[in-house]
Amino acid sequence: MALPDLDDLIAEVDRRCDTAHRPGGQEQPDWLALLTVAAQLAGQMQALADDLVEDYVEHCRMHGSSWTDIGAALGVTRQAVQQRFHAPHKRYSPETMTEGLRQAMVHVKQAAVQHRNNYIGTEHLLWGLTAQDNSATRLLQAAGVSSETVHRSVGTRLSMGASQAAERIAWTPYSRKAIAIAEARSEQNGSERIDCDDLLVGLAQVGRGVAANVLTEAGFDPAALNATTAATRSSPNG
Repeated sequence: MALPDLDDLIAEVDRRCDTAHRPGGQEQPDWLALLTVAAQLAGQMQALADDLVEDYVEHCRMHGSSWTDIGAALGVTRQAVQQRFHAPHKRYSPETMTEGLRQAMVHVKQAAVQHRNNYIGTEHLLWGLTAQDNSATRLLQAAGVSSETVHRSVGTRLSMGASQAAERIAWTPYSRKAIAIAEARSEQNGSERIDCDDLLVGLAQVGRGVAANVLTEAGFDPAALNATTAATRSSPNG
């Protein structure tokens, strides 16, 4: 894959901010508007680069690499790499989840342990969300998608690993992003706890990972379901 050079990036800024260029070239372009777009593009590229490194740091941790070794690979100290990749990650406790999501998380953990995986990926999350009736399965139903079909489809993509460390299961970067989206969605809906449908939408909106692929193949489009969200939360368990 060829990386974009500076000319490519300048062309992209021009494309995104074509209104900054005066008609007929009679006047100077709006340099401040172009600078704003350039900064936005640079921020997006930096976020993507951070995600790339974070993904490989997570895999190194999953496969037994120490923080000292990871820091050496990145050219920084152990303390620096821990501060960057370990301390900021928020752990989501059962108190932040509805009863329905807590029940789903039991199935999520079981899927990881039974398949001897030392990580919780988006596939485990989707499998747990569709293991029994909850607001996620009702949201799928509202979208015309069979939760049973999704459950079977994601189940075929759970691969057997060789981990013995059931208590050291780490969330993958895409899984953490999905629950971060879920948290933001629950707050936007005025809820103090994350529900199953929030996490389902988070998995779909991440756009990458096994769960997103399964949901896309099933025809699930969360953007078209805003009007139906309230109906999915009719159950006391959520």
